[in-house]
Amino acid sequence: MVNYRYLGNSGFKVTEITYGNWITHGSQVENDAAIATVHRALDLGITSFDTADVYANTVAEQVLGEALKGQRRESLEIFTKVYWPVGPGGANDSGLSRKHIMDGIHGSLERLGTDYVDLYQAHRYDYETPLEETMQAFADIVRQGKALYIGVSEWTAEQLRAGHALAKGLGIQLVSNQPQYSALWRVIEGKVVPTSEELGISQIVWSPMAQGVLSGKYLPGQPAPAGSRATDEKSGAGFIKRFMTDDVLSAVQKLHPVAEQAGLTLPQLAIAWVLQNPNVSAALVGASRPEQLDDTVKASGVTLDADTMVAIDDALGSVAETDPALTEESSPPSRHKGATSGTVPPVRARRLAPSRP
Repeated sequence: MVNYRYLGNSGFKVTEITYGNWITHGSQVENDAAIATVHRALDLGITSFDTADVYANTVAEQVLGEALKGQRRESLEIFTKVYWPVGPGGANDSGLSRKHIMDGIHGSLERLGTDYVDLYQAHRYDYETPLEETMQAFADIVRQGKALYIGVSEWTAEQLRAGHALAKGLGIQLVSNQPQYSALWRVIEGKVVPTSEELGISQIVWSPMAQGVLSGKYLPGQPAPAGSRATDEKSGAGFIKRFMTDDVLSAVQKLHPVAEQAGLTLPQLAIAWVLQNPNVSAALVGASRPEQLDDTVKASGVTLDADTMVAIDDALGSVAETDPALTEESSPPSRHKGATSGTVPPVRARRLAPSRP
């Protein structure tokens, strides 16, 4: 079964392996397969589920709601997010204005088939809306019982500090941040994690396997396997490109003996690595087939010894990205810059953070 961890400085627990449906639901796999995968997650002890209104332009929320229908609501932890354009992409169909947040929570609850979400997250920082307006809207949603806790995604240390201060003044809890984090993408370690530890904010990390690169299935000097994410433009090919270089892929291959020595598969090693960080409450994993989860959940509860952690650093240290400034580039300066309805800005350059929808 999957272990639980507290989320931030709260009494709220989530499964340290959390099911995320960014790419799969409503786009990559048929609904029946998606529902079967959610049911397998439940069978394996995963009770925390992360989605967003923008995923498949609201369809992913609908699929997750259908998959969770009939489950005891009190035994589930459901997370969703608001910020990116949804619907026809009108002037107020994106961002963190009071109007869009209120429209967003009502739409998400209807699609998910629930009266409340456990965690409602600002999917990026909105430079076009006063932070006071955003946090007041979140506070009202919490007081209305439509969300229990508030989180954010890909905010900088300075943005987390400002948001936390406003939330505290409004009497609500900002408990989490959802950044990209893996053994290849460590940009949160320098500033975001220390600030979060100080404020009582946890990380719910996405792409712990670096879009599948840390599975070891991509080999240097060889084309990507047919049907893999790197070959599927609908399945995140644009997000994986920065890792698809021979130096990165060669370094990943050095992890095979490390994983073998630890008695783990490469995916288990990658997920266990992010969970060694005490500021990480959960690693988001997705799956297009139920059996994929059988492997990844075995990373729960694993403790990597010091020698294993050193060996991972020796293998990946020269290719891992650590620049804290890249977090700042995750939030676009304009709500619509580079984005169209239901999509997100493409990867702009190798050193720019691959942005999640």
